[in-house]
Amino acid sequence: MPKTGMEPIRQRQFIEATVEIIHEEGLHATTLSKVGRRAGASPGLVAHYFGDKSGLMEATFRHLARELGREYQRRVRGTRTPRERALAVVEANFADSLSRPAVVSAWLSFWSQVNHRPELARVQRVVAARLTSNLLFALRSLLPLEDAARVAKGLSVFIDGLWLRATLTTGGVTFTEARELARDYLVTQLTLRQEEYLDEQPA
Repeated sequence: MPKTGMEPIRQRQFIEATVEIIHEEGLHATTLSKVGRRAGASPGLVAHYFGDKSGLMEATFRHLARELGREYQRRVRGTRTPRERALAVVEANFADSLSRPAVVSAWLSFWSQVNHRPELARVQRVVAARLTSNLLFALRSLLPLEDAARVAKGLSVFIDGLWLRATLTTGGVTFTEARELARDYLVTQLTLRQEEYLDEQPA
């Protein structure tokens, strides 16, 4: 049995090994045996923590989702205005940590399975809902609620699409360009809708 206190460390080692192997060999070629060898442990110990490959994949996807959440928390600290908070969401989704090749491979691999694996679909729904919720939380202080909800939904879809294009070698967009495009969309929408709102107010 693992030593007391080692469980979180071992689990993270296995998850990091999983991300590396997915990057090198693909999701379907990733096995408990390969993960164990990469982390210097037996397949049985990997199974002890995660049950089977499905459990390991779900835990790895959840780990990636938590890392994204931490990026947002790091960036939102110190923001003073709702506008800065909304921009922090954009910055978090195009952080350097999310552009690492192994992390990109893992996200793309999991996305490719979301329509076929209910456990991964659950994680993705949480990720998507959190993105929209974080945006809406900031935007509802800047726009009427209906407009804020529309911009939050549009920007969340735009972020996902830009991130995907930026990860593909054929995408024609760098992560830096993708981040700037998302920022431009947000600023443009805020400007247009705030002007429309003011125009609608009685003189």
